[in-house]
Amino acid sequence: MKKTLTFLLISMMAIFLSACGGDDPNTIEFWTPLTGDDGAYMDQLVEDYNATEPEFKVKHVVTSDMYTKMYTVLNSGNGVPDLSIIHADRVPSFVSQDLLEPMSSVMEAQPDLNQENYLSEAWNAGNIDDTQYTIPLDIHGSAMYYNKDLLAKYGVENWLDDNVVTFDEMLSLQGELEEGDYVLNDALLSWVLLAQIQNLGGDIQENGEPAVNTEEMRQSIEAVKELADADLMTPYGEDGYLMFQSGNVLFSTDGTWSSTGHAQVEGLNFGVTNIYSFEPTVFHNRSSSHLFSMLKNEERTDEKEQGIADFLEYVRQHSIEWAEAGQIVASVDVIESPDYEQYMQSFFTSTEEEKESLYIYTYEHYPYIAEAMDNYVADLVHGEMDIDQGLEEMQKFVEDKVEEGSLDIENAETEEAAEE
Repeated sequence: MKKTLTFLLISMMAIFLSACGGDDPNTIEFWTPLTGDDGAYMDQLVEDYNATEPEFKVKHVVTSDMYTKMYTVLNSGNGVPDLSIIHADRVPSFVSQDLLEPMSSVMEAQPDLNQENYLSEAWNAGNIDDTQYTIPLDIHGSAMYYNKDLLAKYGVENWLDDNVVTFDEMLSLQGELEEGDYVLNDALLSWVLLAQIQNLGGDIQENGEPAVNTEEMRQSIEAVKELADADLMTPYGEDGYLMFQSGNVLFSTDGTWSSTGHAQVEGLNFGVTNIYSFEPTVFHNRSSSHLFSMLKNEERTDEKEQGIADFLEYVRQHSIEWAEAGQIVASVDVIESPDYEQYMQSFFTSTEEEKESLYIYTYEHYPYIAEAMDNYVADLVHGEMDIDQGLEEMQKFVEDKVEEGSLDIENAETEEAAEE
């Protein structure tokens, strides 16, 4: 009798879980890699939308290994989600592998899902050969937070008069700091260097081939290394992010989403500006974008695509909720609303110059390059490895990955790990 009851309970649970899957004709299964606090904000957006009682409700599924699972379900043809969020650097590879459906039918169903209603950099990240494969949710990436009290302590508030702190300005404090204080940390160091490459007019590819061992990469690493050699950067191996929150670092080069974490630190008097640069007239903030996409799925009906369009239009109008997560919302209606100005990241859309500073890398092999930089640049900047040797090894690392012939989705850098 007990065995029979156990079997019945297991069977009922299996049926229940099956009903919650992507095969439910009245539910839009929506996958995201939002494993941090931002996942809770997306949960709230979905809950608010479902409260409007749409024909197709949305089920938000968060997973830390989303890209791996995507390839698994696509290979099997079972359990493919109706809608998903992918990062901008994944779009070229997914399109080249014929994994994405164009957003044409969704855009036809909701005409306001168009280029004019989104930040151009985010919209263009999903456009391949004049076909729109994604609808943007946000732009996110590098930001530089500053400690207002420390700026006043060292008399350098004027560095922010033009909203760009330069290498020369930071170097001017060499030998002037009290013990335990630092000018900057090495948070998201790879992203800082990617911004410098753009500042120098460089790139990470040449004629479609990865280009890591370049003069611009060398100059960028050498410039940041000079700051570390001058004892202006937090020591290697120390948590510079927490040191900033403790009040011992003037500048923290972490992410746009970090404003929510910094705001929770009692007594931290801080603001945000651009990533430092060589000169105030040329500056970039390495960025990416969370993009709504539809994986190839023959089971997705026209009616469900209409439901997806309705959900995306709701998000476009109501994504002020997403600003709570510290993201730069992609919807023009939202970022131009007075309510958006209360969020610190609104700085990055406050002028056309700031909008143009947001640079999204969409090179097909970017994930390999990001992985190589994460593996090497900290050692190079902190003098643990010779720069010539490091650049050669980084270039070989990326070329070997490309030679393997397919994106290593388990080992390539994923942005959700950096954002946690």
